[in-house]
Amino acid sequence: MNEDDVLAERFEEHRVHLRAVAYRMLGSLSEADDAVQEAWIRLNGSASEDIENLGGWLTTVTGRVCLNMLRARKARPEQPVGAHIPDPIISHPDGPDPEHEAMLADSVGLALLVVLDTLAPPERLAFVLHDMFAVPFSEISSIVGSSPTAARQLASRARRRVRQAAPAPDLDLALQREVVDAFLTASREGDFAALISLLDPDVVLRFDGGQARPALSVVVRGAKAVSEQARIGARLGVSVKPVLVNAAAGVIVAPRGAPVAIMGFTVRGGRIVAIDVLADPVRIGQLGVSAFVS
Repeated sequence: MNEDDVLAERFEEHRVHLRAVAYRMLGSLSEADDAVQEAWIRLNGSASEDIENLGGWLTTVTGRVCLNMLRARKARPEQPVGAHIPDPIISHPDGPDPEHEAMLADSVGLALLVVLDTLAPPERLAFVLHDMFAVPFSEISSIVGSSPTAARQLASRARRRVRQAAPAPDLDLALQREVVDAFLTASREGDFAALISLLDPDVVLRFDGGQARPALSVVVRGAKAVSEQARIGARLGVSVKPVLVNAAAGVIVAPRGAPVAIMGFTVRGGRIVAIDVLADPVRIGQLGVSAFVS
């Protein structure tokens, strides 16, 4: 085995970890893969024999690549209008596979990723690298071009936003599924009282129709308004397939076996506090979810 093969093998040992870092930073599976590939290119072009801690070096490089991608994204004039749902990770109801499990450690639900999307790029980087991957502020500061104290403040501001907007969900998957199933049943039956009882008073529904249907990309707040939307959707007569969406109870909406939407639910205190619906036909096709409804 030559030196290039050894380096590639060592890189592969860190790929899943780096993809997890990039997914939290970008909320996009394809962009996460691009960031990891860029980290490999930079490693391949560096004096790798001088790197003492390869895992730490790659994490830092991936973070820097993601920060640049986030800044470029923010600078683009054609920002999406209305709700935007990050790429969901779909797994079978009996549990995620090992790679998905590594990607989703720390309860990285869609609601959390939505909040991370609202952060300034340096805040997101400081929070993700420090709070989720224990990267020291001394290293984070070198990425964002600040002092360690300033990097700590970035993470602190981000942490407050996350705690306020995306509090920790219930971890009992059986309870989540029970609540979600009851919600779907009440929606089909048009049982307004049951819907209200299953929804947190401040529940938020985010619906992302994508660039093809921007008028459908909306945010609906409050139990009454969300209940009305649920009853309207149920009248369409669609069928659903239970799945895990970012390791939480969710469904794929698939009338006649064709996926048209992915719904992720956040349950806290036995009530639904967030419903995230991805109905972008382009992105659903890219996620390859047809296998879950066949």
